[in-house]
Amino acid sequence: MSLENLLPNKDAAADPQQGIARLIRILALLRKECPWDKKQTFDTLRTLTIEEVFELSDAVVDKDYEEIRKELGDVLLHVVFYAQLGKEAGRFDFTDVCNGICEKLIRRHPHIFADVEALTADDVKRNWEEIKLKEGARHSVLSGVPGSLPAMIKAYRIQDKARGVGFDWENGGQVWEKVREELGELQAETGRMKELQDAQASSAEMTAQKERMSDELGDVFFALVNYARFLGLDPEDALEHTNRKFIRRFSYLEEQTIRKGKSLHDMDLQEMDKYWDEAKKMGL
Repeated sequence: MSLENLLPNKDAAADPQQGIARLIRILALLRKECPWDKKQTFDTLRTLTIEEVFELSDAVVDKDYEEIRKELGDVLLHVVFYAQLGKEAGRFDFTDVCNGICEKLIRRHPHIFADVEALTADDVKRNWEEIKLKEGARHSVLSGVPGSLPAMIKAYRIQDKARGVGFDWENGGQVWEKVREELGELQAETGRMKELQDAQASSAEMTAQKERMSDELGDVFFALVNYARFLGLDPEDALEHTNRKFIRRFSYLEEQTIRKGKSLHDMDLQEMDKYWDEAKKMGL
């Protein structure tokens, strides 16, 4: 295949189908002629795909639209790559992938393509979950939550799916009371650990108590995720923004320390707090 056949058509910008077709042709050629691409399998691509999705996530958090465009291209490449592998295995191709999702969207939006009524976003989500169960695609409302999701995102998705079938708190005040209850239980178990330490309890007792503390800490996190959901906030986004804020301020602290010819190890907390407060005032 000549390079000329892989160049974009002058009308490609007005017709996204041409762009997709071009990408498919290029990927098919790479699978035949590139040593690296020829070696790839579903398994070898999996971790790379996860990495690309996280890079897209970073670009979205940064609101870097040029980077979002680039990362979307990388993610799309992986979709096309998997489809090419499926085609070579005689299982499916890119057209099958597209038709499959089109059919799913039509089937799961009966309020658009049929005579079902759905006036709110919650109605739509509830219908979506009910249709999935009827299709037999899921044996449980929660079975659609990927097991490998990060724990905080998984907690949010679990709660959101349970809400879709009516299993939820009535208001945010109830959830906040649950947060306080779980915090109290964690504090109680922490106090119990202190008692065991003072009594020089056995290693087995200490390990068991640490597991109880871990359980209670998990309950606190789960309740806080639930409260964030009632506030209409994404806890993953909120924590990531705080992570980045901490990095900015700590980086400033390090920079100022170096400028003063000092080392963080030689500074006390009061000195560090001075630079930390400066960073806050600067809006970092």
